[in-house]
Amino acid sequence: MTDLKLFRLDSNGRDVELRGSTVALEVELQRRVEAGMGQMLGIRFLASEYPTGPWHRGRIDSLGLDESNNPVVIEYKKGSDSGVVSQAVSYLSWLRSARHEFEALVKEKLGTEAAEAIDWRNPRMVCIAAGFSHHDRVAVHDLNKRIDLVRYRVFDGGLLSLMLVESAPGTTSPASARRRSPGREVTVDVDDGTKSVQATLDAVSDDLRALYAELDEVLTASGEVEVDTKQHYIAYRRMVNIASVIFRRKHEAILVYLRVDPDTVVLEEGFSRDMRGIGHLGTGDLEVRISSAACLEKAGPLIRRAFEAA
Repeated sequence: MTDLKLFRLDSNGRDVELRGSTVALEVELQRRVEAGMGQMLGIRFLASEYPTGPWHRGRIDSLGLDESNNPVVIEYKKGSDSGVVSQAVSYLSWLRSARHEFEALVKEKLGTEAAEAIDWRNPRMVCIAAGFSHHDRVAVHDLNKRIDLVRYRVFDGGLLSLMLVESAPGTTSPASARRRSPGREVTVDVDDGTKSVQATLDAVSDDLRALYAELDEVLTASGEVEVDTKQHYIAYRRMVNIASVIFRRKHEAILVYLRVDPDTVVLEEGFSRDMRGIGHLGTGDLEVRISSAACLEKAGPLIRRAFEAA
């Protein structure tokens, strides 16, 4: 993966490369990311410097809950640190052993509904550092853990860049995926309350499956896009979820939720809809309904806009 390069026009109208640097103190990076965690990473901030007890003997830099309701541990390193991956595995181990403690924290900070919706199948680790070794980047794919390696740089003028340099999807556990409260099922289905997104996709018509294959090509065309198949929707993400896809088998349609401000779009009945304040699976404020190749072509500029803004 190539390094991110930033340029600024000088007084002569020529592009001059901005030279990035690292923070003077690790806590500077931590406080800045914690303050903007939702916008930067799509993660709801829960706690800072959280103690892990006598066995794991540490303090987690930041704890959060991401937009797919996965528990998240975030660690920061001022420079490059080859020990960050082993630390990540240790803290993910703590997280799995401290489910009730974490749920109590989510309930306290975000409310009962958020605590009941926690998805424990694939907890996530985000490591933010100035750089990662080749061995770190290889190792994360052999650990069966969901780990994101994010490289940071700071620039003059208060600029901060975050680049996802490696992402391991982990392994989704089939058992005890979500916590349930008595009399309440917190998972909601795509079509009829019983099928997973994969089962729904397997049951759709050949035409709709072919349409999804073309949609998938459009969603991944920009490169470096992670496709994360959740229980009831498919997320397309970089640092955050950019698009979420669900299937409406009975209506021969695909719904795509995009990270696009609906106020910037001329909405069309039957094609696009403002979803702010309306509960739905996945994330994204703009719903686009795709039922034909013509709809997909019309959705193309909106999809590109979502990824360009990420």
